[in-house]
Amino acid sequence: MRTRLPRRTVRMRLTMLYGGLFLLSGAALLAITYALVVHATSGVVFSGQGGSLVTGTPADSFDPEPQVIGGVEGLTVGQIQAQAEAMRTQALRQHDAELDQLLTQSGIALAAMTVVSIALGWIVAGRVLHPLRTITRAAQQISATNLHERLALSGPGDELKELGDTFDGLLARLETAFTAQRRFIANASHELRTPLARQRTLVQLALSDPEASTTSLRAAHERVLTANQQQERLIEALLTLARGEAGLDRREPFDLAEISEDVLVARESEAVRRGLRLTTALGPAPAAGDPRLVERLLINLVDNALRHNVDAGHVHVVTGTSAGRAVLTVTNTGPVVAAAEVDRLLQPFQRAGASRTGHDGGLGLGLSIVQAIATAHDATLTVRPSPDGGLRVTVGFDPQ
Repeated sequence: MRTRLPRRTVRMRLTMLYGGLFLLSGAALLAITYALVVHATSGVVFSGQGGSLVTGTPADSFDPEPQVIGGVEGLTVGQIQAQAEAMRTQALRQHDAELDQLLTQSGIALAAMTVVSIALGWIVAGRVLHPLRTITRAAQQISATNLHERLALSGPGDELKELGDTFDGLLARLETAFTAQRRFIANASHELRTPLARQRTLVQLALSDPEASTTSLRAAHERVLTANQQQERLIEALLTLARGEAGLDRREPFDLAEISEDVLVARESEAVRRGLRLTTALGPAPAAGDPRLVERLLINLVDNALRHNVDAGHVHVVTGTSAGRAVLTVTNTGPVVAAAEVDRLLQPFQRAGASRTGHDGGLGLGLSIVQAIATAHDATLTVRPSPDGGLRVTVGFDPQ
């Protein structure tokens, strides 16, 4: 049977690291201490009684005359040398034995403290990694129903606290995205159901009329076609919104002035019909991105400016460069819009001063599509209400 090794967790790796570092530092400290002791005791190896010293001096350096060693008289030179050599040998052996004992005892102490350090390292690693285990459990239990919960880690502002705060920020963004998605689905379902219900009602009324004529049936079919066209516009707008939020696969060079000119020529008759004055100041504004999406962005801005305007109002479109970026600005007169309403108008199916069902042919997706396309191009979008009414929308694109 195979021996199953314990799982190599971060806690175990940290414990082994702590123990290994303690063992290495302890062994280095023991080696340094041993070397210092050897160096300090290498000059004097024995201390005799009465203050006399026997050193490692060779025997032939002794004076041939009889000497008094430790208070002993009448010894010959040979006896003195023999006694000194014996004492020197004994002292060296005692010195080596003491060094060996020091090394052995220090090694035992180092081994014991290594075991203690591993145990303490296991405990400390567990306490240090406790916030990480909390984050892991929260990530395992996360679902679409409890995105409102937060870790709210306490403690010093270290890397683990920063990781917990980052995770809380991620949960907040996910909660916002899920909420927006649910709201979008509900609004889209309502908007799609309205023309379908209208079509069904018109068909039922036409079929239930026993005296229906060709003229009445034709009028009913024309109203059904009108509702169908509204539904197609809504589906096309939703597809454009989804395409803008998906990002760009590739970028092509384009000029905002050329795209603006084509769009504005097609909208001149609409401006005349509404009694609005359409002015332009189109300067070169080269940029890079998806020209078709940028054209849709400009169409939505101009249509929004024409639709939400006042009698004898005006729409002014400007293109050019500023700080190295291609800039598009659309300004229009219109009803006064509160500054607090701007963020709401950038959300799907939100209209200024009107309910979802009461609108002048608009779908409530114009500015949300503009924001999605601007985000896909990494462009800056600024929407500011004018004090006298209307909006001033500025979009800045990166250069080619």
